Amino acid sequence: MKNEKGLSLIEVMIATALLGLVGVAFLGAMSTASEALFVANERATAESLARSQMEYMKDLDYITAAPYNPGPPPSGGEATYNGAKISVPSEYEIRSINRAGGEDTSINIKGVPWDSQTGLPASTDEGLQRVRLVIYHGDNQVLALEGFKVKR
Repeated sequence: MKNEKGLSLIEVMIATALLGLVGVAFLGAMSTASEALFVANERATAESLARSQMEYMKDLDYITAAPYNPGPPPSGGEATYNGAKISVPSEYEIRSINRAGGEDTSINIKGVPWDSQTGLPASTDEGLQRVRLVIYHGDNQVLALEGFKVKR
C-alpha cells in the first residue's frame, strides 16, 4: 500500500477550507453588489421624482410671494405652488423647504424669493424664487434638489 497515490485527509481538509474561503468572499461580494444596486435604484427613482416635480412647478404660472415679515412668528415671504400632479410611489415622499428652512410635508411646493447678488433669501419678490425639494424613501432622506423659478 505504500505505492498508492492519493490525497491524505489533511490535504482534503485544506482544499475544502480554501474552497469555503473563496465561497464566503464570493457571497460577500454578491451581497455588496446587491446593496449597491438597491441604493442606485432608490437614488435614480428619487432623482426622477424630484426632477419631474420641479419641471411641473416651473410650468405653473409665477406666483409673487407676499413681503416677508420678520416679526415673531415670521410670516409671508414665500409663494405656494400646488404640487403632486406627478405620480409618487407610496413609499416615497416629496417635501419642500420653506423660508425658515423647515420641511413642508404637504403636497405644496414653496418658492422663496431670492437675491442672486447675495445668494440669500430676499425680503421682497423681484421675480426670482429658489425652490428646494427633498425626497424621502421611508424615513431616509435620499436626495435634495434645488432649482429656481423665474418670472417671465
